Amino acid sequence: MNPMATILGRAGLALLLGLGASNALAQSPAAFIDDASAKGMADIEASRLAHQHTSSRAVKEYTIQVINDRTTANQHLAKIARQLDLPVAPREQVMDQAKRLMPQLPEGTDFDRAYAANQIKATEAAIRQIQQQAQTSNVPQLKAFAEETLPKLENHLQMAKAIQAGRHTERLDG
Repeated sequence: MNPMATILGRAGLALLLGLGASNALAQSPAAFIDDASAKGMADIEASRLAHQHTSSRAVKEYTIQVINDRTTANQHLAKIARQLDLPVAPREQVMDQAKRLMPQLPEGTDFDRAYAANQIKATEAAIRQIQQQAQTSNVPQLKAFAEETLPKLENHLQMAKAIQAGRHTERLDG
């Protein structure tokens, strides 16, 4: 197994364990921002890798959408943290958490479907986390963030399901 696959494998397990734990209890605004930011960064990095490894036009378009939307969401979370003067984890700590959350993706022909399957799980978890925060938080900025972000994540979920189902698999190389 190559080093990237090993790193991604360990990260996939950490992602699944972390997703379950983070949804068990409502998070404080600062913990939510740190956790959601790390998951967003992991999503961005997994999408960057997928963009480099796929030959599917649909996957490339999807990865660009995810990278753009999750980058915007993370910028919005950083702005909220500044507005509320919240103590948030240092960037290095959030990046370390994001690296642990990176999924394992095989190389070769199964790559696109494995990436899509991971995206489905990660996006469903992100939707649950943001919905929970929106329902339990009394912070108007986080409720507004949820209202802005949830439709984008729901769109990502539908796109990932289409990719996993084998729809939209036109190759760039022919």
